[in-house]
Amino acid sequence: MKLQPVMPHPRLKELKFSSRFAEGILFTFFIAAAGYVLAKLPGLDRVGQMACAIVLAVLYRQLRGYPEELRSGIRFSSTTLLRLAIILFGLKLNIAIVLQQGPALLIRDAAVILFALGMTLLLARLFRADRSLSFLLAIGTGVCGAAAIAAVSPILKSEEKDTAMAAGLIALVGTIFAIGYTLLLPFLPIPSEVYGVWTGSTLHEIAHVALAAAPAGDSAMTAAILSKLGRVFLLIPLSFILVAVHKCICKGQKPADSSAKVALPWFLAGFIGMSLLNSYVLGTYITIPAPVMEQISVITTFLLTMAMAGLGLNVNLKELRAKALRPLYAMVVTSILLSALTYFTM
Repeated sequence: MKLQPVMPHPRLKELKFSSRFAEGILFTFFIAAAGYVLAKLPGLDRVGQMACAIVLAVLYRQLRGYPEELRSGIRFSSTTLLRLAIILFGLKLNIAIVLQQGPALLIRDAAVILFALGMTLLLARLFRADRSLSFLLAIGTGVCGAAAIAAVSPILKSEEKDTAMAAGLIALVGTIFAIGYTLLLPFLPIPSEVYGVWTGSTLHEIAHVALAAAPAGDSAMTAAILSKLGRVFLLIPLSFILVAVHKCICKGQKPADSSAKVALPWFLAGFIGMSLLNSYVLGTYITIPAPVMEQISVITTFLLTMAMAGLGLNVNLKELRAKALRPLYAMVVTSILLSALTYFTM
């Protein structure tokens, strides 16, 4: 009698998928945790945990390859957790304080963003650099580093490896610039508040702004964070503009191309909601202890770090080595020009 092969029970397949899914999330958790620990070491503390996690993930990919069996969990970290972190990032933005400063703050920050976008894309064209990666770096330079890159990449339908590479490069370059600012500080003939505005208007991430402004005192730190918050606030209208532009582009494409459809990202609505909550509800109608808010900030950063670890696993250095250099040149030149022009027009 011929024996029939025993087919695995569907329930067993589900359990195996669930197990691999959880293992994939845990995998990004451990990479993020390792990045967090590395960022506590002298020297690396200036780089930050996100950059450390991306480097670890990229190194793992080059040495061991992509863990295909964990793909579902890793993708969850690089997509869903990324969007959740962007929503929570809204708690860092106080819209009320930004609006109280009047149009002058927003006009200056809008000029910074427009200059960063225009100059980076112009240089990218001159250097014949990859347009997608260059645009992500332009967004990170003009707005708020890796968080801005993570926010707009779903709108732009950027490849995950491009998002990871852009976030890693922006963290590295921003750290170098922040250290350079602190070295220049003793030789700059400007008041501390003006120095704070300069750092907040030109440096890439909030962490870079805080790193550069802290040595100049509390007044400089306050001015720096306020200037930076204006740029973070402008991420909201910029995202809507990008959605509208992509919708216009998609109208000219074939209807059968469903991948070309662009919808308003749900996480952007969450980001706006959290910003409004932080601006007009928390502290006025609801009081949350400062230590709790600090823990939420820590969790937000760690979730973003897990997402960056997942994205970093998609980076193949052999493919991106030539692709990343020219966009990097464009971003560095733009950052130098932005710093110089802003300083001389303060």
